[in-house]
Parts: sequence; structure tokens; C-alpha cells
Amino acid sequence: MVQYFNDYYEGVTGILAKVKETQMENITKAARLISESTIKNGIIHTFGAGHSHLVAEDVFWRGATLANLHAILEPSITGHQEISKSEFLEKIENLGSIIFNYHKIANPDVVVVISNSGNNAVAIDFAIEAERNNVKVISISSFEYSNYLKPLHSSKKKLKDFSDVAIDNCCPIGDAILEYKNFHFKFGAVSTLIGIFILHYILAIATQNLISEGFEPDVYINGSLYVNSREAEEHNKKLTDKYFNIIRNL
Repeated sequence: MVQYFNDYYEGVTGILAKVKETQMENITKAARLISESTIKNGIIHTFGAGHSHLVAEDVFWRGATLANLHAILEPSITGHQEISKSEFLEKIENLGSIIFNYHKIANPDVVVVISNSGNNAVAIDFAIEAERNNVKVISISSFEYSNYLKPLHSSKKKLKDFSDVAIDNCCPIGDAILEYKNFHFKFGAVSTLIGIFILHYILAIATQNLISEGFEPDVYINGSLYVNSREAEEHNKKLTDKYFNIIRNL
């Protein structure tokens, strides 16, 4: 048991080290897009299907995180209910375009599209529609996995091909890092953990950019602190009220 904890720990930290070594330029570019959008009163929309929606959701209405964030949580593809159905829906072309336009996303907004495989139609079409509407696209996917897979989309391209900034999460093919003796399948998924780290890292840099440039960003305080400080509750209510009619899912 301890050995497998060590193996999983080393696998995860190894991937994070590779992200730091190879992706800092793109992470910095992504943060710059977000800070520039924020200064112009833009909204940062995060989007993912299947388990990738967990990365999108994790930063939404979150303490210690920018308030001008909107997680697009399309019920038919998040897997909150009838999860096996979402596997098929995320492969339907044009669904991503419909979702994008439904939310009336427009410049200077920015979208962050998360798809570990970078190969599903809903993520690709969402990015294509953003491109058509002059909205900047940041994507997070596994380049190795994406390059390995046969293209599903009719364009024969992957999510990273429709991104202004494409970030490699450096996760392995199949999203598994552990093996056990004669067991035929790898296990130990990592892409959600790595994706959440990358997105929070981007947002932290963007927040630092804003502060260093003399712009005071809207950042939520952790909600549990209200029991000790009424100021925390009032601060978060003020921000929620500010964005309530702008961000659909608030």
C-alpha cells in the first residue's frame, strides 16, 4: 500500500515537474490573456465535458479565486446524471457550437477549454466557434494522448489546433500511471488533478499580473470565514450581486 502511494505520488509530482519545465511560457501567455480580459471587464468561461468539467467547475465561485469566472456546466455532458450517455453526446459535432452561442460569449471574454484527449467534438467545436467570434481560446489537453488518437472530428484536427494558447498537461496516454504485476490494464488517473493545478496556477499568475499593474481584481474570500468575520460574508455578497446578471450560472 505504501509503495503504491509512493508510486502515485512520484508519478503525479513527475508530471507536475514536466509541466513546470515545458509549459511555463504558455501558462504565462494564458495568464496574460486572462488579465487583459479582466481589465476590459471580460468574463473567463471555463468548459469541459465528462470528467474534464471538474476542472472547469473547480475554479467557479471559489474562495481565493477571481470572481469574473463562469463555469459552463452543460448538464447533458458533465456526467452528473446518466454519465454513460455523456460519452456519446460529447462526440456529436456542432453541439459545442450550440453551447457556445447559447451563453452569448463575446470579445473581450476568454474561454478555457479542457479536454484530456483533445479529441472530442464538443470541445473542438466550442473552440472553433470561439475563434469565429474573435474570442481567445486557452486549451488544456494531453498532447501525447491527443497525437496518439485517431481524429474523431471531421476537420481531422485536435483541440490544440484551434487554440490561441495550447497547454500540454503532460499526462500519459490513457490517463493512467500505475501498473500491477500481471494485471492487463494501467490505473491511477491523473488528468483532473493536473488540470486543476494548471488552471489555478494560471489564475494565480493572472491575479498577480492585475495587482502588479495597479488593477484591483475581484477575488472571493473563502465562504467558511463568515463565521469569524461578517466582512467576509458582505464582501462575497457584493461580488455575487455584481456578477449575478452577467454570469448565467450564478
